[in-house]
Amino acid sequence: MHRISHKSPCCRSPRLAACVALTFLCGCEARRDASSRQAGPPEVLVAEAAVHTNLPLEHTWVGTLAGSTESKIKARVQGYVQKQVYSDGTVVKAGDVLFEIDPRPFAAALAQAKAEEASAEAKQVQTGLTEQRMVQLYKDNAVSEAERDKAVQDNAAAKAQVEAARAAVQDAEVNLAYTRVTAPITGIAGIALVHVGDLVSPASGDLTTMATVDPIKAVFYISEHEYLLSSETINAIAEGRDVPLPVEVDLVLADGAVFPHPGTLTAVDLQVSQQTGTVRIEALFPNPNNILRPGFYALTRIRTRVEALLVPQRAVMQMQGKTLVAVVTPSNTVTMRPVTAGDRYGAGWAILDGLKPGERVVVEGLQKVREGAPVVPMPYVPETNAPGAAAAAQAAQSAPAPR
Repeated sequence: MHRISHKSPCCRSPRLAACVALTFLCGCEARRDASSRQAGPPEVLVAEAAVHTNLPLEHTWVGTLAGSTESKIKARVQGYVQKQVYSDGTVVKAGDVLFEIDPRPFAAALAQAKAEEASAEAKQVQTGLTEQRMVQLYKDNAVSEAERDKAVQDNAAAKAQVEAARAAVQDAEVNLAYTRVTAPITGIAGIALVHVGDLVSPASGDLTTMATVDPIKAVFYISEHEYLLSSETINAIAEGRDVPLPVEVDLVLADGAVFPHPGTLTAVDLQVSQQTGTVRIEALFPNPNNILRPGFYALTRIRTRVEALLVPQRAVMQMQGKTLVAVVTPSNTVTMRPVTAGDRYGAGWAILDGLKPGERVVVEGLQKVREGAPVVPMPYVPETNAPGAAAAAQAAQSAPAPR
């Protein structure tokens, strides 16, 4: 009689149990592979890179104001200040007298120079007559050739002395005129830096400063990158050439108010600063009533309209210092492409380089894609009711251009 065991046959055979477990695991893996094959490439939402025109562009830079023309007033002769003619901080015209330096030493020097000129002229008259006589006597064989030549040379030297005396008179006249220090430009004369009775000279420093403040000049610095992005427009404006789109230059003052008179770009510096990597830009602004003064700090704001290739901001990735977009090729595979990004407009981002109009970029589903993998592209529809939606870029096309 046989005894019946209640234990499972698999338990009685370890090899048989292992085979069953392996068969079960392989079956699960096969089902997962089949499910994966049935799912296929992932679906992603894509948008086409499109060129948008008339997009608003605005940049501001901190700058300082300076006179459109500035001048440091110095003494050109040495002497004592006798009088300050102008009032500190007032408008003076070119040619107006600012200071008077004691003229008496220079008047005496002029009188002496004129006396020496008269003496030189009298001597030249005598040598001239002598030359005429000696030339005639030589023709009559009454004097030697050497005597005639000496008379000619003496008269030439006397003429040179006359010219030197006349030059000395002119120099003395100029020095006497310099005792009246005049304004070289029309503008505001600053507070005097010297007082009546002070001894001044060309080496003694400034007497005062002057500046033309209507128009007034704004000086600001833009980075090399910013210059390269807009160099064509900036240079065209500075050189007085026409630009295809309007450009408005404003000043935002320290109190936040916008100066009511717009300006124009007038100059771009020759070179980029090696220390700061910036380019100096200058703009002129009308300044009626001389409200703005040199030294003010102000924001220079430039507004214009540009044409740009836009993609949704959500399509742009920034990783390890690189800016990338996932481009869907015509064969519906993905390639990660580095691009150069510019300004942002609403929910759009301008792409300056690396992308062509009409190319498709992945907006949603970036976490599903990898280089060279196939995808199923579906059109991306932005949420038009969301703040900052991509429709803002479309609306910018119909927005009015700045004044």
